[in-house]
Amino acid sequence: MNRLFWRFAALVLLAITLATGAIYITFSLLFGDPLEEMARRQAAGQIFLLEQYIDQAGADEWLPRLNKVREVSAASFELEPLAALLPRLSARQRQQLLDGDIIIDVGGKGFYRRVDRDGNRYIGSEADLIHASHLPINIAQALGMEAIRFALIAIFLLLPIGWWTQRHWRGLLSLSRMTDAFGQGDLSARAGPRQPSSIAPLAARFNQMADRISQLLEARRDLLRSVSHELRTPIARLEFSLELLREQHGADHPAIPRRLNAMGSDVEELKTLVNELLTLTQLDHPSALPAQPLALAPLLEACVAPPGKASYSLHLAPQLGQIQGHARLLTRAINNLLGNAAKYANTQFSLSAMRAGEKIFIHVDDDGPGIPAGARERVFEPFYRLDREQDHASSGFGLGLAICTKALQLHGASITISDSPLGGARFTILIQDI
Repeated sequence: MNRLFWRFAALVLLAITLATGAIYITFSLLFGDPLEEMARRQAAGQIFLLEQYIDQAGADEWLPRLNKVREVSAASFELEPLAALLPRLSARQRQQLLDGDIIIDVGGKGFYRRVDRDGNRYIGSEADLIHASHLPINIAQALGMEAIRFALIAIFLLLPIGWWTQRHWRGLLSLSRMTDAFGQGDLSARAGPRQPSSIAPLAARFNQMADRISQLLEARRDLLRSVSHELRTPIARLEFSLELLREQHGADHPAIPRRLNAMGSDVEELKTLVNELLTLTQLDHPSALPAQPLALAPLLEACVAPPGKASYSLHLAPQLGQIQGHARLLTRAINNLLGNAAKYANTQFSLSAMRAGEKIFIHVDDDGPGIPAGARERVFEPFYRLDREQDHASSGFGLGLAICTKALQLHGASITISDSPLGGARFTILIQDI
């Protein structure tokens, strides 16, 4: 059964329990203890015998009739002093007894009543009471019957609730599967509960939201793709023109080659930006990238550390095992991190990996200036760059870490930034090997 039903069931049972307690307290305040009323009904035969047989006798026949009842009845009828019982009664019961009413003793399976108030039964009868005991009072049976009654009520309430919650739960599961699929990149996923379903209006609004998000993402991807492709043509023409200028005018003036080289660097930068944008848009279609088993250690060993002034070291723990993933994308993500570390490292940077159960940790460390704690979330956003002179002086467009994050998300992995033991920044990749 679904969790929704069990929550409803718990609420129904709690409501019945509270209602039972409230009914008992209310009836006790208004009409007396309901348990006493149950016991009175069970002792109705002995009460009838006392009131309609013994009490109907005259003064000289009252005691003989009482004795006859004692002989033939399984119940016990005894005469006791009134004064001995009064201190043990509540004020309400004491007044009822003095008025001649019957007082039920539930625990003792009996009842008390004054013989009379005028001394007409026998001499001193106004100071005595009659105590009937060993009566057929069984409160446990009565309570069991009440429990069965409430259990049947609960069952007949829970049956329609169970039927309704089952349909409601199936609709919620369908909606949950749709949101999970949509969140994982399947923009065609839609909720489909039938119209009579109680969550159909909510599902319709989810579908409307999904349609709008899908249209916006498609428009964004189409724009980036179109702009990137369109930029390649003028970039190619610029490259061709630069080559012609080098051939025709490169030797005319010594400053011209430097300017042509600078323009060539700018063109290469534009080409890199276009390629990065195309890679970023490609990662929005994970279904087109089939996963396969990957041996992690050879993949990390094949990652290329870019040349630079800092030294590079690799530390891999044994038995890293395999993961399911995309070799090209995972290599690209690691290489982006290594390139970032090489760019900011002063003297050294490193790549290390270890396994802890089903978790694989990959660390990229450097001894550079590090990343401020307040910017460690934002550096993964596209085109975000730290407001530091060193960052503005370095090449790049702020897309490397964004591409790295998307590539890792396709592997169900996460990436965090912390302080490195080397003194700079540590990028930690956590892969769940499921």
